[in-house]
Amino acid sequence: MNRKSLIFGAIYFILFSLLFMVVTSWFVSREGGGRWDAKDKIALVRIEGMIVDSKVIVEELHRFSGDESIKAILLRIDSPGGAVAPSQEIYDEVLRIREEDGKTVVTSMGTVAASGGYYIASATDIIFANPGTLTGSIGVIMELTNFQGLFEKVGLKSVTIKSGKNKDVGSPFREMKKEERALLQDVLDDVHSQFIEAVSQGRSLEIGTVRALADGRIFTGRQAKTVGLVDELGSLDAAVKMTAKLVGIEGEPRLVETKQKLSFFDLMRSQVFGLLERPNLPVSSVRLEYLFSF
Repeated sequence: MNRKSLIFGAIYFILFSLLFMVVTSWFVSREGGGRWDAKDKIALVRIEGMIVDSKVIVEELHRFSGDESIKAILLRIDSPGGAVAPSQEIYDEVLRIREEDGKTVVTSMGTVAASGGYYIASATDIIFANPGTLTGSIGVIMELTNFQGLFEKVGLKSVTIKSGKNKDVGSPFREMKKEERALLQDVLDDVHSQFIEAVSQGRSLEIGTVRALADGRIFTGRQAKTVGLVDELGSLDAAVKMTAKLVGIEGEPRLVETKQKLSFFDLMRSQVFGLLERPNLPVSSVRLEYLFSF
Protein backbone atom coordinates (compact mmCIF):
# COMPACT_ATOMS: atom_id res chain seq x y z
CA MET A 1 0.00 0.00 0.00
CA ASN A 2 1.55 3.33 -1.05
CA ARG A 3 1.79 6.52 0.99
CA LYS A 4 -1.03 8.24 -0.92
CA SER A 5 -3.47 5.42 -0.13
CA LEU A 6 -2.56 5.57 3.54
CA ILE A 7 -3.21 9.31 3.66
CA PHE A 8 -6.60 8.95 1.95
CA GLY A 9 -7.47 6.02 4.24
CA ALA A 10 -6.64 8.10 7.32
CA ILE A 11 -8.75 10.99 6.05
CA TYR A 12 -11.72 8.71 5.39
CA PHE A 13 -11.37 7.15 8.84
CA ILE A 14 -11.31 10.58 10.52
CA LEU A 15 -14.35 11.77 8.55
CA PHE A 16 -16.24 8.56 9.31
CA SER A 17 -15.39 8.87 13.03
CA LEU A 18 -16.58 12.48 13.11
CA LEU A 19 -19.82 11.54 11.35
CA PHE A 20 -20.37 8.65 13.77
CA MET A 21 -19.90 10.97 16.77
CA VAL A 22 -22.31 13.55 15.35
CA VAL A 23 -25.01 10.95 14.66
CA THR A 24 -24.51 9.34 18.07
CA SER A 25 -24.77 12.74 19.81
CA TRP A 26 -27.97 13.46 17.90
CA PHE A 27 -29.56 10.19 19.01
CA VAL A 28 -28.47 10.75 22.60
CA SER A 29 -29.95 14.27 22.75
CA ARG A 30 -33.07 13.57 20.67
CA GLU A 31 -36.23 13.23 22.76
CA GLY A 32 -34.20 13.11 25.95
CA GLY A 33 -31.85 10.33 24.94
CA GLY A 34 -34.14 7.26 25.25
CA ARG A 35 -32.21 4.02 25.70
CA TRP A 36 -28.91 5.67 24.89
CA ASP A 37 -28.75 7.24 28.34
CA ALA A 38 -30.26 5.52 31.37
CA LYS A 39 -29.55 8.46 33.71
CA ASP A 40 -32.61 9.67 35.61
CA LYS A 41 -34.05 12.70 33.89
CA ILE A 42 -36.69 15.39 34.33
CA ALA A 43 -38.73 16.36 31.27
CA LEU A 44 -39.31 20.08 30.74
CA VAL A 45 -42.52 20.93 28.88
CA ARG A 46 -43.08 24.56 27.96
CA ILE A 47 -46.57 26.04 27.70
CA GLU A 48 -46.09 29.53 26.34
CA GLY A 49 -48.31 32.19 24.79
CA MET A 50 -51.99 31.85 24.04
CA ILE A 51 -53.39 28.35 24.54
CA VAL A 52 -55.16 27.77 21.24
CA ASP A 53 -54.53 24.06 20.68
CA SER A 54 -53.65 21.14 22.95
CA LYS A 55 -52.48 18.51 20.46
CA VAL A 56 -48.71 19.14 20.59
CA ILE A 57 -48.57 19.57 24.38
CA VAL A 58 -50.73 16.50 25.10
CA GLU A 59 -48.62 14.35 22.74
CA GLU A 60 -45.44 15.60 24.38
CA LEU A 61 -46.77 14.86 27.87
CA HIS A 62 -47.93 11.41 26.79
CA ARG A 63 -44.55 10.58 25.27
CA PHE A 64 -42.62 11.63 28.36
CA SER A 65 -45.03 9.82 30.68
CA GLY A 66 -44.28 6.55 28.89
CA ASP A 67 -40.50 6.96 29.08
CA GLU A 68 -39.09 5.03 32.06
CA SER A 69 -35.95 7.19 32.15
CA ILE A 70 -38.13 10.26 32.80
CA LYS A 71 -38.74 10.38 36.55
CA ALA A 72 -40.81 13.58 36.64
CA ILE A 73 -42.31 16.23 34.37
CA LEU A 74 -41.83 19.95 34.94
CA LEU A 75 -44.25 22.35 33.25
CA ARG A 76 -42.89 25.82 32.56
CA ILE A 77 -46.01 27.92 32.11
CA ASP A 78 -45.83 31.45 30.71
CA SER A 79 -49.33 32.01 29.35
CA PRO A 80 -52.22 34.43 29.92
CA GLY A 81 -54.72 31.68 29.09
CA GLY A 82 -56.67 30.94 25.95
CA ALA A 83 -59.40 28.69 24.60
CA VAL A 84 -61.39 26.59 27.08
CA ALA A 85 -61.28 23.08 25.61
CA PRO A 86 -57.49 22.93 24.97
CA SER A 87 -56.82 24.05 28.56
CA GLN A 88 -59.14 21.32 29.82
CA GLU A 89 -57.51 18.65 27.64
CA ILE A 90 -54.02 19.48 28.93
CA TYR A 91 -55.35 19.55 32.51
CA ASP A 92 -56.91 16.08 32.04
CA GLU A 93 -53.66 14.66 30.62
CA VAL A 94 -51.68 15.98 33.60
CA LEU A 95 -54.13 14.35 36.02
CA ARG A 96 -53.96 11.09 34.07
CA ILE A 97 -50.16 11.06 34.28
CA ARG A 98 -50.27 11.60 38.03
CA GLU A 99 -53.03 9.09 38.74
CA GLU A 100 -52.39 6.31 36.20
CA ASP A 101 -48.65 6.56 35.50
CA GLY A 102 -47.77 7.64 39.02
CA LYS A 103 -45.36 10.33 37.82
CA THR A 104 -44.74 13.59 39.63
CA VAL A 105 -45.70 16.72 37.70
CA VAL A 106 -44.55 20.13 38.93
CA THR A 107 -45.32 23.64 37.63
CA SER A 108 -42.90 26.53 37.40
CA MET A 109 -44.65 29.80 36.54
CA GLY A 110 -42.92 32.47 34.48
CA THR A 111 -44.06 36.05 33.96
CA VAL A 112 -47.73 35.13 33.76
CA ALA A 113 -49.68 31.91 34.34
CA ALA A 114 -53.23 33.14 34.50
CA SER A 115 -56.68 31.91 33.58
CA GLY A 116 -56.19 28.83 31.34
CA GLY A 117 -52.53 28.83 32.35
CA TYR A 118 -53.51 28.55 36.00
CA TYR A 119 -56.20 25.98 35.12
CA ILE A 120 -53.45 23.65 33.83
CA ALA A 121 -51.11 24.41 36.74
CA SER A 122 -53.77 23.47 39.28
CA ALA A 123 -53.60 19.84 38.08
CA THR A 124 -49.94 19.45 39.08
CA ASP A 125 -48.45 18.18 42.36
CA ILE A 126 -46.66 21.39 43.30
CA ILE A 127 -46.84 24.92 41.92
CA PHE A 128 -43.82 27.24 41.98
CA ALA A 129 -44.24 30.93 41.16
CA ASN A 130 -41.93 33.90 41.22
CA PRO A 131 -43.03 36.57 43.74
CA GLY A 132 -43.95 38.87 40.85
CA THR A 133 -45.65 36.27 38.63
CA LEU A 134 -49.18 37.24 37.59
CA THR A 135 -51.54 34.32 38.15
CA GLY A 136 -55.10 33.45 39.12
CA SER A 137 -57.71 35.12 36.91
CA ILE A 138 -60.14 32.26 37.57
CA GLY A 139 -62.94 33.30 35.28
CA VAL A 140 -64.39 33.06 31.79
CA ILE A 141 -64.83 35.85 29.27
CA MET A 142 -66.75 36.43 26.05
CA GLU A 143 -66.39 39.71 24.17
CA LEU A 144 -68.63 40.74 21.28
CA THR A 145 -68.61 43.82 19.08
CA ASN A 146 -71.75 45.45 17.69
CA PHE A 147 -71.45 47.19 14.30
CA GLN A 148 -75.12 48.10 13.91
CA GLY A 149 -74.62 51.85 14.42
CA LEU A 150 -71.70 51.96 11.99
CA PHE A 151 -73.66 50.03 9.35
CA GLU A 152 -76.57 52.45 9.65
CA LYS A 153 -74.24 55.41 9.12
CA VAL A 154 -72.73 54.02 5.93
CA GLY A 155 -76.00 52.62 4.60
CA LEU A 156 -75.29 48.92 4.96
CA LYS A 157 -77.79 46.34 6.14
CA SER A 158 -77.19 42.75 7.20
CA VAL A 159 -79.59 40.02 6.09
CA THR A 160 -79.69 36.82 8.20
CA ILE A 161 -81.45 33.60 7.23
CA LYS A 162 -81.56 31.00 10.00
CA SER A 163 -83.31 27.94 11.39
CA GLY A 164 -83.48 28.00 15.17
CA LYS A 165 -84.22 31.28 16.90
CA ASN A 166 -80.92 31.38 18.78
CA LYS A 167 -78.66 30.46 15.86
CA ASP A 168 -77.36 34.02 15.48
CA VAL A 169 -76.92 34.81 19.18
CA GLY A 170 -74.14 37.36 19.51
CA SER A 171 -74.52 38.67 15.97
CA PRO A 172 -72.46 41.87 15.51
CA PHE A 173 -75.12 43.32 13.22
CA ARG A 174 -77.93 43.86 15.75
CA GLU A 175 -78.56 44.56 19.41
CA MET A 176 -78.55 41.55 21.70
CA LYS A 177 -81.90 40.66 23.24
CA LYS A 178 -82.30 40.31 27.00
CA GLU A 179 -83.09 36.58 26.78
CA GLU A 180 -80.05 36.03 24.53
CA ARG A 181 -77.77 37.68 27.06
CA ALA A 182 -79.22 35.45 29.77
CA LEU A 183 -78.59 32.36 27.59
CA LEU A 184 -74.93 33.26 27.07
CA GLN A 185 -74.53 34.13 30.73
CA ASP A 186 -75.77 30.65 31.67
CA VAL A 187 -73.14 29.10 29.39
CA LEU A 188 -70.34 31.19 30.88
CA ASP A 189 -71.54 30.49 34.43
CA ASP A 190 -71.46 26.75 33.74
CA VAL A 191 -67.89 26.85 32.40
CA HIS A 192 -66.90 29.08 35.31
CA SER A 193 -68.23 26.39 37.64
CA GLN A 194 -66.16 23.79 35.75
CA PHE A 195 -63.08 25.97 36.28
CA ILE A 196 -63.78 26.26 40.02
CA GLU A 197 -64.37 22.50 40.33
CA ALA A 198 -61.14 21.74 38.45
CA VAL A 199 -59.08 24.00 40.73
CA SER A 200 -60.80 22.54 43.79
CA GLN A 201 -59.95 19.00 42.67
CA GLY A 202 -56.41 19.72 41.52
CA ARG A 203 -55.47 21.81 44.56
CA SER A 204 -57.47 19.79 47.11
CA LEU A 205 -59.28 22.93 48.21
CA GLU A 206 -62.89 23.35 49.31
CA ILE A 207 -65.24 24.58 46.57
CA GLY A 208 -66.21 27.55 48.74
CA THR A 209 -62.58 28.54 49.20
CA VAL A 210 -61.94 28.54 45.46
CA ARG A 211 -65.23 30.27 44.66
CA ALA A 212 -64.30 33.17 46.94
CA LEU A 213 -61.13 33.70 44.87
CA ALA A 214 -62.73 33.03 41.48
CA ASP A 215 -64.03 36.48 40.57
CA GLY A 216 -61.52 36.93 37.75
CA ARG A 217 -58.97 38.85 39.81
CA ILE A 218 -55.25 38.32 39.32
CA PHE A 219 -52.71 37.72 42.06
CA THR A 220 -48.98 38.14 42.32
CA GLY A 221 -47.10 34.95 43.07
CA ARG A 222 -46.66 36.07 46.66
CA GLN A 223 -50.38 36.84 47.05
CA ALA A 224 -51.30 33.52 45.45
CA LYS A 225 -49.14 31.64 47.94
CA THR A 226 -50.86 33.42 50.83
CA VAL A 227 -54.33 32.33 49.65
CA GLY A 228 -53.29 28.77 48.76
CA LEU A 229 -53.22 28.92 44.96
CA VAL A 230 -49.43 28.46 44.87
CA ASP A 231 -47.19 26.22 47.00
CA GLU A 232 -43.71 27.69 46.74
CA LEU A 233 -41.99 30.90 45.67
CA GLY A 234 -38.93 30.40 43.54
CA SER A 235 -37.34 30.34 40.11
CA LEU A 236 -37.27 27.60 37.48
CA ASP A 237 -33.98 26.42 38.96
CA ALA A 238 -35.57 26.10 42.41
CA ALA A 239 -38.44 24.11 40.88
CA VAL A 240 -35.96 21.77 39.16
CA LYS A 241 -34.13 21.10 42.41
CA MET A 242 -37.37 20.47 44.33
CA THR A 243 -38.64 18.13 41.61
CA ALA A 244 -35.39 16.15 41.66
CA LYS A 245 -35.61 15.84 45.44
CA LEU A 246 -39.23 14.64 45.27
CA VAL A 247 -38.37 11.76 42.94
CA GLY A 248 -35.06 10.83 44.56
CA ILE A 249 -32.63 12.07 41.92
CA GLU A 250 -29.26 12.72 43.54
CA GLY A 251 -26.95 15.44 42.31
CA GLU A 252 -27.67 17.73 39.38
CA PRO A 253 -30.65 16.38 37.42
CA ARG A 254 -30.63 16.25 33.64
CA LEU A 255 -33.36 18.31 31.96
CA VAL A 256 -34.68 17.15 28.60
CA GLU A 257 -37.23 18.75 26.33
CA THR A 258 -38.58 18.37 22.82
CA LYS A 259 -37.58 21.14 20.48
CA GLN A 260 -40.75 22.34 18.83
CA LYS A 261 -40.70 23.11 15.12
CA LEU A 262 -43.32 25.74 14.31
CA SER A 263 -44.72 26.13 10.82
CA PHE A 264 -45.02 29.54 9.18
CA PHE A 265 -48.76 29.47 9.97
CA ASP A 266 -48.08 28.73 13.65
CA LEU A 267 -45.62 31.62 13.89
CA MET A 268 -48.03 34.05 12.22
CA ARG A 269 -50.92 32.91 14.42
CA SER A 270 -48.75 33.32 17.51
CA GLN A 271 -47.86 36.87 16.49
CA VAL A 272 -51.47 37.83 15.76
CA PHE A 273 -52.83 36.51 19.05
CA GLY A 274 -49.84 37.91 20.91
CA LEU A 275 -51.04 41.38 19.87
CA LEU A 276 -54.46 40.62 21.34
CA GLU A 277 -53.22 39.58 24.78
CA ARG A 278 -53.94 41.49 27.98
CA PRO A 279 -51.66 41.15 31.01
CA ASN A 280 -54.28 39.07 32.80
CA LEU A 281 -56.88 37.87 30.32
CA PRO A 282 -56.84 36.91 26.65
CA VAL A 283 -58.93 39.16 24.42
CA SER A 284 -61.21 37.19 22.15
CA SER A 285 -60.91 37.44 18.40
CA VAL A 286 -63.66 37.45 15.81
CA ARG A 287 -63.37 33.67 15.34
CA LEU A 288 -65.98 31.76 17.29
CA GLU A 289 -63.64 29.50 19.23
CA TYR A 290 -61.82 32.52 20.66
CA LEU A 291 -64.95 34.45 21.63
CA PHE A 292 -65.29 32.15 24.59
CA SER A 293 -62.07 31.82 26.56
CA PHE A 294 -60.29 31.51 29.88
